[in-house]
Amino acid sequence: MNAFKGGKGLHINGETRLIAIIGNGVRYSGSPVVHNAVFEKMGYNFAYIPFDIERENLEEAVRGMKALGFLGFTVASPFKTQILPYLDEISEVAEIMGAVNTVVIQNGRLLGDNADGSAFMRTLVLNGVNILGRKITVLGSGGAGSAVVTQAALDGVAQIDVFNAKDEFFESGQALIERLKEHSSCAIHIYDLADTDQLRASLAESTLVLNATLAGSEQHPESLLDESYLHDGLIVADTTYLPCETQLIKMARNHGNKVINGAGIFVQQAAMAERLWIGREMPIDYVMETFFLHQEDHQVGLCQDDLYQGGVHQGGSLQGDFRQGDAEF
Repeated sequence: MNAFKGGKGLHINGETRLIAIIGNGVRYSGSPVVHNAVFEKMGYNFAYIPFDIERENLEEAVRGMKALGFLGFTVASPFKTQILPYLDEISEVAEIMGAVNTVVIQNGRLLGDNADGSAFMRTLVLNGVNILGRKITVLGSGGAGSAVVTQAALDGVAQIDVFNAKDEFFESGQALIERLKEHSSCAIHIYDLADTDQLRASLAESTLVLNATLAGSEQHPESLLDESYLHDGLIVADTTYLPCETQLIKMARNHGNKVINGAGIFVQQAAMAERLWIGREMPIDYVMETFFLHQEDHQVGLCQDDLYQGGVHQGGSLQGDFRQGDAEF
């Protein structure tokens, strides 16, 4: 059968199976670039397509993907919680989090999971970092922060201090902490981000601090911390994957702290999603070398140092192709 070639290397024919990402602002997502490049390299007859939708069309969109035989879809902001009523079953972790980021359509049933927290914990393992039985501080109690807090608590982190502005995410963070009490003995507290004295005290006792807010992204390039908050031995992590070196990561690196940027977390989440959709392993080496080793600012190898060991490949760059804005993680 002749194939229609759409976009860079994307071949569509009558047997192509579709996967989507739905959200508001997903036209800037990096996921289609990465997943479609993997499908092309591996010879898979799949295509990953972004759909910007409005809240009032969410139910119809879900029904449409089911009717059209999609393999599944990624759920991006702001629908990770709003998607729940339209799913047939969700994993225990997703139920505790109250949010889903990955949906598999199987035998006409919509099955929801949330791999955001697992992706973060897996990235720590790859970096030789162990936070089990220790204390960490998380900045942000939105989708990314809540996922990490949940998985870390379930995996055996001893104490987690969460900081967020007094907004709706602060309230949802409080509700999450109450739910987690039934599943984990981890001591979790949430504080106002404006309480700088408590923030300093928490960081002084922490093994790791994670920025799980939009701070550091292209839209909000500032850092929530200055150098005075850092101490020797504090591991600094960031969920933002573009730019690869956020202001926080750069400051911590220059201070001598071990750093973990968001690229590895993003790729691990994508790999877990592919495993759920198609039952196959993503070639992580290829993704890292192609998309995250060569940024337009010529910081070659910058991301590689932080998250994955492998050879240097003269690949492309995601910089310029999309902006961080879909809040996939």
